Amino acid sequence: MVFELDPDDYSFPKPALAEADGLLAIGGDLSTDRLLTAYYNGIFPWYSEDTPILWYAPHERFVLDPQEIKISKSMSKVLRTNTFHVTYNKSFDAVIDNCSSVARVDQDGTWIVDDMKRAYKELHRLGFAHSIEVWHGEELVGGLYGILVGKVFCGESMFAKVSNASKVALIYLCQSFDLELIDCQIHSEHLESMGAKTIESSEFYAKLGQQLYDQHGLQRLFRHP
Repeated sequence: MVFELDPDDYSFPKPALAEADGLLAIGGDLSTDRLLTAYYNGIFPWYSEDTPILWYAPHERFVLDPQEIKISKSMSKVLRTNTFHVTYNKSFDAVIDNCSSVARVDQDGTWIVDDMKRAYKELHRLGFAHSIEVWHGEELVGGLYGILVGKVFCGESMFAKVSNASKVALIYLCQSFDLELIDCQIHSEHLESMGAKTIESSEFYAKLGQQLYDQHGLQRLFRHP
């Protein structure tokens, strides 16, 4: 059953009530309170310009344990060459703008619409959304962004303008911060090749339930080592 959200109520139906494809609810808005309520409950928005806001809670979750990331021999060589340098939270706006505009195979247009970009930039300003940037010289060539819930990083999107740049961003995220889990949301062959796997949603929600939800705690957990 798909629920229509009350514009004056930030609560969500139980994720277990989502449709087979994970669609749980429609409507509402992208206010900070609603978005944080969604992420704290394992729910995320995913829609396009020609649809209302759609909220998903997949019954199976595609996740990556940072301790289990797979780094190929060729990728290890790339990391040793210092071709790239990596920063975090330096250019969040540029990362999300690139994620929304980069061309993707078998994808017409983007789900990162203007309203969503504005909402996540505000979450970043408030300390909830974070980015990893990958640079080649002075050029931003790759990166990723997402929402931090305690020690669970809810990844939203990544991009690469040159080969391996997004992999560098993910490896940096896994190795440089005290994270217990990275939520990749839905399956992708690219992330599977780096160690991501599918788990039951109940296991994912249990991990979320262990996390600290206060803003100051979130900021402390996401810091440079």
